[in-house]
Amino acid sequence: MTKTKSGQKLIVTIVRKEKAKKVIQASKKSGAQGGTTLLGKGFRIQDKTHFLGIPVEREREIILTVVPANIFPDVMNAIVESVHLNKPKQGIGFVIDTKKISGISHRSGIEENNDELSNEGAYDIMDEQKVLYDLIITIVNKDHSDKVIDASKKAGAEGGTILHGRGTGIHEQAKLFNITIEPEKEIVLTLISRDKTSDVLKSIEEDGELNQPGKGIAFVIEVEKTVGINHILNRMVNEKWESNQ
Repeated sequence: MTKTKSGQKLIVTIVRKEKAKKVIQASKKSGAQGGTTLLGKGFRIQDKTHFLGIPVEREREIILTVVPANIFPDVMNAIVESVHLNKPKQGIGFVIDTKKISGISHRSGIEENNDELSNEGAYDIMDEQKVLYDLIITIVNKDHSDKVIDASKKAGAEGGTILHGRGTGIHEQAKLFNITIEPEKEIVLTLISRDKTSDVLKSIEEDGELNQPGKGIAFVIEVEKTVGINHILNRMVNEKWESNQ
């Protein structure tokens, strides 16, 4: 069966607080219509979680940018350069090939059947990436993200990002003075090399007790390209990019 594509790419950029403006400005200059910014917390495997007994929280901004495949290379490279994602500890970016998009074709001028859009020239900075990645998305109750983080680190993850949300599960509705209370949730985004996905997911499931009702859910999305991951391969790609400037 032929895989249906929308002709649109989702660029996810995770940077330090107050850098989202640079990402959005750069993407707009390169042809993107805009983006959505979320707030979250970041963690890395080397991070200290407390200082003098006080929890250390590293605020992050997560920018979601949907762009047509034909301008994606320009937008991606503009984002990378705007916040120096090719440098260590500046943030990360990754790309997901969307299956179907609704509500933007009237603005982007891209019809749903444009499956053959060319990506020639894409990934000027990332074109030598050999390591494949998955994105593990874990949704748990408030204050339970620590278990997910510890489990993912134990299984080999280098870091992640935590977002906050609300759940509407049918078994979780409660009322106070006839007002429905929506339980708070924490969403953990873990970008992991594909060879470690099964181990990390299993560790999250076991330590987060996801096999028990009402504890949470985790699922995996295949990532097309990444930039800003601090391992040996990415440093080699970055060095080559710098030598060509």
